[in-house]
Amino acid sequence: MRKQIAFIYPGQGSQTVGMGESFLEDDKSRQFYESADQVLGMELSKLMLEGPQEELTLTYHAQPALLTVSSMITERLIRAGVRPDYTAGHSLGEYSALVASNVLEFPKAVEVVHKRGLFMNEAVPAGEGAMAAILGMDADKLEEVTDDATNSAGVVQLANLNCPGQIVISGTKAGVEKACELAKERGAKRAIPLDVSGPFHSELMRSASHDLAKVLSDSFLLNAKIPVVTNFMAEPETNATQLQDMLIHQLYSPVLWEQSVRKMIDLGVTTFVEVGPGKVLSGLVKKIDRSVTVIPVHDLASFEKAVEELTT
Repeated sequence: MRKQIAFIYPGQGSQTVGMGESFLEDDKSRQFYESADQVLGMELSKLMLEGPQEELTLTYHAQPALLTVSSMITERLIRAGVRPDYTAGHSLGEYSALVASNVLEFPKAVEVVHKRGLFMNEAVPAGEGAMAAILGMDADKLEEVTDDATNSAGVVQLANLNCPGQIVISGTKAGVEKACELAKERGAKRAIPLDVSGPFHSELMRSASHDLAKVLSDSFLLNAKIPVVTNFMAEPETNATQLQDMLIHQLYSPVLWEQSVRKMIDLGVTTFVEVGPGKVLSGLVKKIDRSVTVIPVHDLASFEKAVEELTT
């Protein structure tokens, strides 16, 4: 029986200068970089290949850059005969999943995520928002912490439910600082401030979601050919209207990553292929369930290894 495969896609933080370079001798692969440059009217490909890293990390550059690499590698995998039964992506990665599932055409997706990055960057002035990773505290107890911190210091909420023992919180700078303090007092192992440019997946992003809704309403989304397990519901979805709605909610709601992975395992997925730079999601999946196979594909060598493993 054929292995049930999910393609999973990383979000911001996985970008690195030079990502995807080993694929560019192939004409079809290179076209993704050229298309992104043309759509955005800028040399995004040069920034991806030469840096500097600080410029690449700006949210409105990182988002289209990661989408470009992930979509390019997806095309190579499918061309080589590796096809997913489900797709999912962490935060921004959900857009790569939508391209893989034929919901959004790649050029339109590049335009959308670039604008999404601009909206997110504009929603909260630099220095007013923050995020932190809380280790060693379950979601129910941490939600009590964030509720108390919100009441006493400022808005803060659960943002990324990544894996057992790792949850990211997001909100105002004062709210996040208070929540970190309370979490440690109440038994969390660690509270680690994150180096991010905004309070993503919090209520503070709601204004950006209104702008994103207008952009998405002007974009032509198709029903998914491959079910997408969404961040917002942690359930497979194929309906274009529902997927568009999920993208809007996703901007200011928690990323239910652990629940999404468990759902795919319940649906029969035994192999997760992380498509794009880095191995962050591979590590999270293994912390969720060590029995599944996880294959990161980020360069030509890992691509060739994955194809051999998955097509023989």
